[in-house]
Amino acid sequence: MILAPALTAWVPLAAFVGALVALAVVFILAWDRGINPLRLILAGVAVAAFFGGGTTALSVMFPDRIQGVVNWLAGGFAGARWTYVWIVLPYSIIGLVGALWNYRKLNALQMGEEVALSLGINLKKTRIILVLLAAILAAASVSVAGLLGFVGLIVPHLMRLVVGSDFEYLLPASAVFGAGLLVGADTFARTIFSPAEIPVGIFLSFLGAPFFLYLLKRRSRA
Repeated sequence: MILAPALTAWVPLAAFVGALVALAVVFILAWDRGINPLRLILAGVAVAAFFGGGTTALSVMFPDRIQGVVNWLAGGFAGARWTYVWIVLPYSIIGLVGALWNYRKLNALQMGEEVALSLGINLKKTRIILVLLAAILAAASVSVAGLLGFVGLIVPHLMRLVVGSDFEYLLPASAVFGAGLLVGADTFARTIFSPAEIPVGIFLSFLGAPFFLYLLKRRSRA
């Protein structure tokens, strides 16, 4: 968006590649004869800080271009256009259809590796496919809406309390509620201090950070 603003149609694909790179680094740092949740969180924070520093460096090196991506960095829909919808639509369809197609495997995986293996699931292949689907969905949404943090953390946990852990219902419920949460939060952020507008990404950070700390506290007690 800064180095080649004329190639914005390729932003979702570039975001997907970047997501895979970040994901690979996080898993490498977090791996210790398996994935440790605490190491995963710490590795995610470290990688986010590293790439955040790269973003800051670009903004310093190209101050004349940074204004065009400020809204994206803050997260929000202030500069959204229908053109962006068509750009990310193919990636979104692939990710959504692929995730819904694999809901039975997700249900098996959450019952444990032994159960999944007994059901004939190839754990390595399934995990790679699911990680790729998650990366393409995250990349597509972030490339258009910007850095809307904590949505993927808050929404699934809340929906589990409502519809349960069956991914046949949890996936579509999370998609619909996540969209509704963003629309509601964006409306609230635009009107609470009217005529000034708070980017919805900032508003969600204030909302999501306490929830994140609550999950960490509950995890440590468990």
